[in-house]
Order: sequence, then C-alpha cells, then structure tokens
Amino acid sequence: MRYLVSVIDDTSNSATPDEMTAIHAFNDGLKADGHWVFAGGLAAPGTATVVDNRGGEALITDGPFVETKEYMAGFWVMEAPDLDVALRLAAAGSKACNRRVEVRPFL
Repeated sequence: MRYLVSVIDDTSNSATPDEMTAIHAFNDGLKADGHWVFAGGLAAPGTATVVDNRGGEALITDGPFVETKEYMAGFWVMEAPDLDVALRLAAAGSKACNRRVEVRPFL
C-alpha cells in the first residue's frame, strides 16, 4: 500500500545542511529497503495557483487554496505493507527532517 507522508512547516526550503544530510540518508534507506516511490520539496504557498474549472469557464487565481500558518512544505510517497510500517518510516522521516509529518494512505 502507498502512503503520503507530508512534511509540515511554516517556511519553505528551510532545512539546514545537517537536516539535508539526514534527509538524503533517510531517502537512501527508503530506496535500499524498497519503500521509496517518490519525494519532493514544495515552493512557498505564495507561488501556488488555484484553478477552478467547475463552471463554464476556468477561474485561475494566485495564491494558496487555504491561508494558514503551517503548510505542506514537502512530501514522501512511500510503499509499506501496512500502517504500522508506514508510521515507523514516518517517524524516522520526521526525525531526519526535524519537522512534524502527517501520514495518509492512498485510496
């Protein structure tokens, strides 16, 4: 099963060099153990564009969908056999990046 592990932060691109080293080592471990699917960091919410094409014409607006102090600053998509393994991996990811993370299974 796949899980989205969202990194929660209030600043984009804020990892220290030591945190980046730990994140790269964590990513290497995910790859070596077969849990790696994809990961990435995200630009600040102010760079977002919201597209709403539910009506007759697409409405495009600048800025984030939701104004909030904290936001998803990055993520991992991980493969894990069950939630217990996903939570163990997420705990290691949280330690590596020194941020809180949220774990959600894909449908």
